[in-house]
Amino acid sequence: MTTDVTTPGVARVRVPGRSLRHDLRAIKIVLHREMLRFVNDRTRLLSTMVQPVLWLFVMGTGLGALFAGPGQGVDFRTFMYPGVIAMTVITTAMFSAGSIVWDREFGFLREMLVAPVSRSSIVIGKCLGGGIVATAQGVVILALAGLVDVPYSPTLFLTLLGQMFLASFTITAFGVSLAARMRNMQTFFGVMQMAVMPMIFLSGALFPLAGLPGWLALLTRINPLTYAVDPMRHAVFSHLDVAPHIAQRLNPGVHWFGWHVPVGVELLIVALMGAALLGVAIAQFRRPD
Repeated sequence: MTTDVTTPGVARVRVPGRSLRHDLRAIKIVLHREMLRFVNDRTRLLSTMVQPVLWLFVMGTGLGALFAGPGQGVDFRTFMYPGVIAMTVITTAMFSAGSIVWDREFGFLREMLVAPVSRSSIVIGKCLGGGIVATAQGVVILALAGLVDVPYSPTLFLTLLGQMFLASFTITAFGVSLAARMRNMQTFFGVMQMAVMPMIFLSGALFPLAGLPGWLALLTRINPLTYAVDPMRHAVFSHLDVAPHIAQRLNPGVHWFGWHVPVGVELLIVALMGAALLGVAIAQFRRPD
């Protein structure tokens, strides 16, 4: 349906009515724009590829020298592998969300907001685009699996792809909810570093969750990213030939008051957080400027 607007002496203007079909098309367009922006930005492609490789092979090798004894034959880079995957998709997802601030600065966001589509469709398209771009970036790390003694298993890779998309969608929704009210990139990246980096370091991406001091164990349990990293590590270790006592040390899982939290519950927590953050982001976009 359409709305006709007429004024004496002025040509008739036909404004398309909002519909589910228009909203789905808007989601597709925003998602497609995110993909094009990522593919065409070669500098961003190169930098996001180099960083995880440095984490995995430089930092992983250096820390592996310290953990060679406790690891008992398990390469520390193998332990870090799922953590580096999580760090890669999380960082890429936040950068994708930050483009909202860039669009606001250059006026493109205003054009999207005045389009005859619901603002929720813009947010959903943005989060889906950020999730897909971050997952695609994580595929680079999957390709390096054999170099850190992780088997090239189709089942493992499909599991990790699903978990990467869930984590990156949630983080993109978090980033969009932050970026929705910000006016410049400097502010956004400052807040991003303050919010995301502590969560990454407290997620168990770089160290085992077993044998931690009480205060540190508590911080890892209340950290949302812990429930995104742990399922990836569980998936990787389930495909490794590791002695049970070593697996228990390096992959203990998350415990609440002595109860081992199943992987399914962890993924459900991440999914619920993603839905809640998506709702917050939509509410932020619906607020008048």
